Amino acid sequence: MDVNAEARLAETRTFPAPAALAAEANVDASIYAAAAADPIAFWERAAERLHWAERWRTAHTWEPPLEGPDGLTVPRAEWFAGGSLNVAFNCVDRHVEAGRGDKVALYFEGEPGDREAVTYADLQRRVSQAANGLLALGIEPGDRVVVYLPVLVETVVIALACARIGAVHSLVFGGFSAEAVRFRLEDTGARLLVTSDGQYRRGRAVEVKSAADEAARDLPHLEHVLVVRRTGLDVPWTEGRDVWWHEAIGAQPEHHDPEPFDAEHPLFIIYTSGTTGKPKGLVHTSGGYLAHASWAHWAHFDAKPDDVHWCTADLAWVTAHTYEIYGPLSNGLTQVIYEGTPDTPHRGRHLEIIERYGVTVYYTAPTLIRTLMTWFGDELPAAHEPSGHDLSSIRLLGTVGEAINPEAWVWFRRNFGRDEVPVIDTWWQSETGAAMIAPLPGVTTLKPGSATVPLPGIDMAVVDEHGEPVAPGRAGTLVARRPWPGMARTVWGDPERYRDSYWAAYAGKGEHGGYYVAGDGATVDADGCIWILGRLDDVVNVSGHRLSTIEIESSLVAHPAVGEAGVTGVSDAVTGQAVAAFVVDGAAGEADHDELRARVARDIGPIAKPKIVVRVPELPKTRSGKILRRLLAQLWQGDPLGDTTSLQNPWAVEGVREAVRLAQHQHLPEKENR
Repeated sequence: MDVNAEARLAETRTFPAPAALAAEANVDASIYAAAAADPIAFWERAAERLHWAERWRTAHTWEPPLEGPDGLTVPRAEWFAGGSLNVAFNCVDRHVEAGRGDKVALYFEGEPGDREAVTYADLQRRVSQAANGLLALGIEPGDRVVVYLPVLVETVVIALACARIGAVHSLVFGGFSAEAVRFRLEDTGARLLVTSDGQYRRGRAVEVKSAADEAARDLPHLEHVLVVRRTGLDVPWTEGRDVWWHEAIGAQPEHHDPEPFDAEHPLFIIYTSGTTGKPKGLVHTSGGYLAHASWAHWAHFDAKPDDVHWCTADLAWVTAHTYEIYGPLSNGLTQVIYEGTPDTPHRGRHLEIIERYGVTVYYTAPTLIRTLMTWFGDELPAAHEPSGHDLSSIRLLGTVGEAINPEAWVWFRRNFGRDEVPVIDTWWQSETGAAMIAPLPGVTTLKPGSATVPLPGIDMAVVDEHGEPVAPGRAGTLVARRPWPGMARTVWGDPERYRDSYWAAYAGKGEHGGYYVAGDGATVDADGCIWILGRLDDVVNVSGHRLSTIEIESSLVAHPAVGEAGVTGVSDAVTGQAVAAFVVDGAAGEADHDELRARVARDIGPIAKPKIVVRVPELPKTRSGKILRRLLAQLWQGDPLGDTTSLQNPWAVEGVREAVRLAQHQHLPEKENR
């Protein structure tokens, strides 16, 4: 890690906040001192930006993990206890009541080219109808609703409708497999699955209902499947269980009175992979999450009433929960949502959309930025050229998903931001709810490749194994030293896993009795800017999507031709990391590489499909039997090997090295990742 730290810290370019932007920014530099002087009071002021039916009695309580006779206790956080609010009212109704019902809330752009402008008054009517429809289907406060939809207006509507009636939504990426959806249905005990007949992907209509049916098969707790008609494809139907959206929702009354719920009432469950094969269902609550999400969006994107905000993430990812649903809508903004892929029907689709709607804030992933670099080279087509588009509406850029390399950051600023627009590089996680490390555009001097400093009210640090801050330039573990409102409260159904995954390593440390462990390595430079160095645990981050190595290994080993599998992430010029699978032949003999890739795509989803498959005679393991995955990545990339003293079979290293040499020499598909 020290080598990576030195490489990152070699970046010397800096970009001060533009004077004109600083003069009109929502927050100035004084916010840091004010928040540090009294963090709880700071978050109370942030929460006061929302509409509360009843104000909280206690702003914050925290029970850290403590050593007891049965081991560590489970940590417990509360924010704004005793307060009550309705999240959907805060995102929709209050703007209508303030006289802004005619303002566009959503510009929807479908991949085939269909478009729709949805005002806040329209959104209020549609969310009210959906809320009434959910109630008619028997959904009650606390019930779980799994949503398996692409980026549609209906996806936003159903999430807000769940929030309106106090149901708990769990959005699932439309590209995930039936098995992945089924796990989430089973784990949450969902009573309702919302899906579509199909979706448009890369220029064609793809049928989805069959996968939803497979996921829903023989689940006694699942009562209904609500189906959006998107493509018009013929789909299988189960009478008595399946209902069409346009029939169950479209005929409902357009008025619904939202009721307030306790600040700690669960809002959504979002699944993220960890170092075990079973994804973790992280629970976010209503008051603390919305206060953090709304304030962070308003501050680090300097949200203005006339902004047209576009977060390009799929609605199932936490990025979209916070910066495509709850953050922008709570702040009353207009935003763009786009159903399709960035190269359909041409590679300039995103440029075209920015120009069409006058997008002012464009928030996307380093993966896409690197892809655009490969498509367009040194510069985008000029606006006056046949293939060019006018991007002059953009006033802020943002990145999210994984650390962005400095050259891609500079390319993004130069080509999308006229070499003058700030790039708001945000670091955060599904677990944190909203951004934790991010610049303030009117304050912060930017450094390409660094998310810069923690937001006001957030206490992030890079520490050593003893919990002490590391010296500038040294690598360490990224932690949060103090609870914050947007933090996930638990892992659904498994509070002990929440404790062990995030709090056990530094239990008892610091003035608040424990540090939250982000799972990333990082370093801090002499100016206090934080540089992310990569994952500490066994997770692959592909285009910002965190994938469990053990989950992928489990899929591979289920194939009769695979005896063992070790999965790791290796550097990739486009996606940040790519999945690399090192497999040992099983009883059935040599496995076909394409067949293994297809199996993982079927079991988990196409995003998890290994780009690299290498047959090896043996996997390097520690004395406790743990596969040393970092060695696999180092051997593929030709990096210097780290410590190998813990290996029980050191000879395995040479076997893997030879297999890698052969794979790369033979010009197999996996060599494309070198």
